[in-house]
Amino acid sequence: MALDNAGDARFSRRAMKAEMLDAETELKLAYAWRDERCEASLHRLINAYMRLAISMASKFRRYGAPMNDLIQEAGLGLMKAADKFDPDRGVRFSTYAVWWIKASIQDHVMRNWSMVRTGSTSSQKSLFFNMRRVQARLEREAQQRGEALDRHQLHQMISTEIGVPLNDVEMMHGRLSGSDFSLNATQSAEDEGREWIDALEDDGAQAEEIVENNHDTAQMREWLLGAMNALNERERFIVRERKLLDEPRTLESLGNELGLSKERIRQLEAAAFQKMRKTLEANSSEVHAFLM
Repeated sequence: MALDNAGDARFSRRAMKAEMLDAETELKLAYAWRDERCEASLHRLINAYMRLAISMASKFRRYGAPMNDLIQEAGLGLMKAADKFDPDRGVRFSTYAVWWIKASIQDHVMRNWSMVRTGSTSSQKSLFFNMRRVQARLEREAQQRGEALDRHQLHQMISTEIGVPLNDVEMMHGRLSGSDFSLNATQSAEDEGREWIDALEDDGAQAEEIVENNHDTAQMREWLLGAMNALNERERFIVRERKLLDEPRTLESLGNELGLSKERIRQLEAAAFQKMRKTLEANSSEVHAFLM
C-alpha cells in the first residue's frame, strides 16, 4: 500500500479519527477473528490501533527513512500482531502489538542503514564484536613465535576461532577497514541518549515472550493456590511433602508420621490430585489442555 505524501497525510488523519476500543470490545473482536476468522472484526481491530502504529513510526523518522515507508512497516507489524494475538493470554492487544510494530520498523531501518547492516545474523554479530580482538591476539601470538601471517592465513584462523565462514570474515574485514562507527554512539541529538547498539536484534527472550511467560506463570500460580486451598489440611500436607519439597518424602515416611499404610497414603495423594484437577479444569479450559 504505497503512499505518497498527500495520501500519507490523509491516511494519518483517518487513523487518528478511528474509534477507541474498550477492553471488552477488543476481546470480542479478537475472539471473532481467532475463532471465526471474521475479517470485519480483524479490520476493525487493526484500524482502531493504526494510530498507535503511526505514532511509533514517527519516532523513527530521524533515521532518514521516508515516513510513508515507516508507516507501512508499522502497519505490517500491527497486522502480524492482530493475526497472532491470543485473547486468552489476558494481555491487552495494545501491549502485545507494540512489540510487533517496533520489531517491524526496526527490521526495516536495519535493512536500510548500511552502518547497522554490519551485523544482522547472530554469527555476523559475533564476528563483528570479536573479530578485532581475536585478530589482535592471533597476530600477537604469531609475533611471539617469530612468524608472519599473511591476510589469508589470518582470516582462516579467525574463521576457525570464531566459527564462521571464511567469506564472512573477508566481508567483515572490508566493512571494518573503513572509518570506525561506534555502536555506543548516540543516534541523534533528538534521541534522548539512545545508542545504535539498541537497534541490533536481541537473541534473548523478546518482550512478547517475557510478557506472556510472566503472565502465564502468575496465572498458573494463582490457579494452583486456589486448587490447593480446595483440599483439606491432610491432603495439602501430603501434596506439599510429596511434590513441593526439594527432596520429596516417600510414601513410607509419610505413612509412619500419619499412622497410615503406604497404600493409604498413595490413595489420599491420588484423590488430592484428582480434586485439584477438577478445580483447575473448572477455572479454565486452557488449564485442562495444559494438564492433558
